[in-house]
Amino acid sequence: MKQHLKAIASALKRRHAVLFVGAGVSMSVGLPSWKTLIDHMLKDLDLDRSVMKGQDVTYQTIAECYRLDHGNIDALCEWMRKSWCVSPERIRKSALHRLIVSLDFPIIYTTNYDSNLEVAYEVHGKPHAKVSHARDMASAPAGVTQIIKYHGDFDDVETLVLTETDYFNRLSFDSPLDVRFRSDVLGATVLFIGYSMSDLNIRLLLHRIWSTWRRSGYDSDRPQSYVFMYRPNPVQKAVLSNWGVTVLDGEGPNPQEALLAFIRALCSEVGYRETRPKSQKLTLGA
Repeated sequence: MKQHLKAIASALKRRHAVLFVGAGVSMSVGLPSWKTLIDHMLKDLDLDRSVMKGQDVTYQTIAECYRLDHGNIDALCEWMRKSWCVSPERIRKSALHRLIVSLDFPIIYTTNYDSNLEVAYEVHGKPHAKVSHARDMASAPAGVTQIIKYHGDFDDVETLVLTETDYFNRLSFDSPLDVRFRSDVLGATVLFIGYSMSDLNIRLLLHRIWSTWRRSGYDSDRPQSYVFMYRPNPVQKAVLSNWGVTVLDGEGPNPQEALLAFIRALCSEVGYRETRPKSQKLTLGA
């Protein structure tokens, strides 16, 4: 672990590092799991949860059914926006979010629809630019962290990648955000946190990056990619390793505590000295 932390810290200091943030980070401040979203959609559609036992039924297919039944997903998005709202004060007290901000990644990608990362930068006084459209790329100021909403943003329903059709449309990887991602990660060290790596879209993306480097004939020069996982299984490790992705094992009583310990260790390697405000109680192992 020590040598991997050194490698990530070195890439960060050279501004050649990209952070990819998944749902686990938002769940650390109380956002509900995908199960809550599925249960809400099933209740709204008057369907029993037993339909989820079918291997071909996922939350994306349920969301697709919701869109077909309602004509759009506007009501669902409004419910998600209200249910997944976290107060700025709770974000301020989150040790995990504070440390992520302190690491000062030049680029952060996230598949989360919520605005927790943006709020974290705001409450800690760090400039940032949100990117969810191609037009945002052109207007984003230079020299600040860019938070790229890879699966869309609650502020614009049209950008959300939620239903099965949305996912299928993204599998071609030819959208402006996909083109941007390929450009960003081909020459950078990428760190994934908050993921179980069960997302087919993300797994295919990793495979595409690996394939691109292999076809180039210079795959030995590819920067290392990492994914932090809580108690990964050997199958996940073997497959991801074949794609040039190193799995970093998390230790701790639960995924959130393990992730916090890892981010703290990375901050220490970078040289960031953590100072904890005495006037407020921090969450997640503060």
